[in-house]
Amino acid sequence: MNQSKIKRRVGKYEVGRTIGEGTFAKVKFARNSETGEPVALKILDKEKVLKHKMAEQIKREIETMKLIKHPNFVRLYEVIGSKTKIFLVMEFVTGGELFDKIVNHGRMREDEARRYFQQLINAVDYCHSRGVYHRDLKPENLLLDATGNLKVSDFGLSALSQQVRDDGLFHTTCGTPNYVAPEVLNDRGYDGATADLWSCGVILFVLLAGYLPFDDSNLMNLYKKISAAEFVCPPWLSFDAMKLITRILDPNTMTRITIPEILEDPWFKKGYKPPVFDEKEDANLDDVEAVFKDSEEHHVTEKKEEQVEDKPTAMNAFELISMSKGLNLENLFDAEQCFKRETRFTSKCPANEIISKIEQAVKPLGFDVHKKNYKMRLENVKAGRKGNLNVATEIFQVAPSVHMVEVRKAKGDTLEFHKFYKNLSTSLEDVVWKTEEDMQEPSK
Repeated sequence: MNQSKIKRRVGKYEVGRTIGEGTFAKVKFARNSETGEPVALKILDKEKVLKHKMAEQIKREIETMKLIKHPNFVRLYEVIGSKTKIFLVMEFVTGGELFDKIVNHGRMREDEARRYFQQLINAVDYCHSRGVYHRDLKPENLLLDATGNLKVSDFGLSALSQQVRDDGLFHTTCGTPNYVAPEVLNDRGYDGATADLWSCGVILFVLLAGYLPFDDSNLMNLYKKISAAEFVCPPWLSFDAMKLITRILDPNTMTRITIPEILEDPWFKKGYKPPVFDEKEDANLDDVEAVFKDSEEHHVTEKKEEQVEDKPTAMNAFELISMSKGLNLENLFDAEQCFKRETRFTSKCPANEIISKIEQAVKPLGFDVHKKNYKMRLENVKAGRKGNLNVATEIFQVAPSVHMVEVRKAKGDTLEFHKFYKNLSTSLEDVVWKTEEDMQEPSK
């Protein structure tokens, strides 16, 4: 079988599939070719970073991220620069998003929610003590590792979606409004620490209630509710939990509870274990320096794919195994299968037939279709809860007459993505290759 692409490499990392897309960065799965260790490669556009005069701040925040070696924090191993891009080599976290547990199993018991909240506050407190604020804390930034510990991601990259004005305060709102503090929405300039705490309060509410404290399909109504902190605690919460949530979701930043006060709170303190870790202050920052210097000699050359895309990307057995639910060893240790932001199916149809069938299925659902080679980008014209749902699909060839189709949420709400996929899979029943086992399984 002709390999239609040369593997792309960045430094010593072999770059694989896209595993996430944010506003300002794309995340790809990669593997350290020397050790075989999997990593996540966050790719930033150098020009955008330099254009917004954010280079100094981002450089400082990336340096801080590199020094952080905290158990509840996604590690940044190294930074690599090419002529046009900045590559952040991050820890690859395998346990899915924290909120997948709620989507799958409903709200949490207080002791379970408390454990995650304690870990969240540990991570936030640690970063604040180093002068780094997140300012966009939301479910997508809360990941779980293989042992079920919380890992907060994207701290320090907040500068990319923010601007600091002459008054030294942050301006412009970003992210999902449901988690954003009232002072951020009102754009009066705000303090990153108190704004982060508000988001932590919303996250705690969702863990305990199973739904958002502030929600409205009309954006202006949503803003009003947030500004007035208009929410009702569900009756099953303990009095202490309600009290803590009310002290965090206080629209007045002067009276909002602070982290030292949270650490003394009776509900929070139950079973609290302070984090144990060794801090490596001597981390080498030469790579960050090199990336932000304009001297060309530090740039790696990206080995690009050959553009011979007359057929789908061929996938070798190793990649297939690492992507397959049944064969992936990590899943043996993950008792509760998480709701994913991506899914895949196999088909015996020719690749171009799969593409036209997907196109036929999604157009009536209100999606615009953009095609390039064997990749498609489906964009919902109607905005949903978190903006327009964007779905990326790619077809891989796994054997001469067998293709695997990956369907991934690129933008928008995870629940909407699952609803979309259910609709799509019913329209594609004749395309999906069913095994005997599938035939016997009752339809879900």
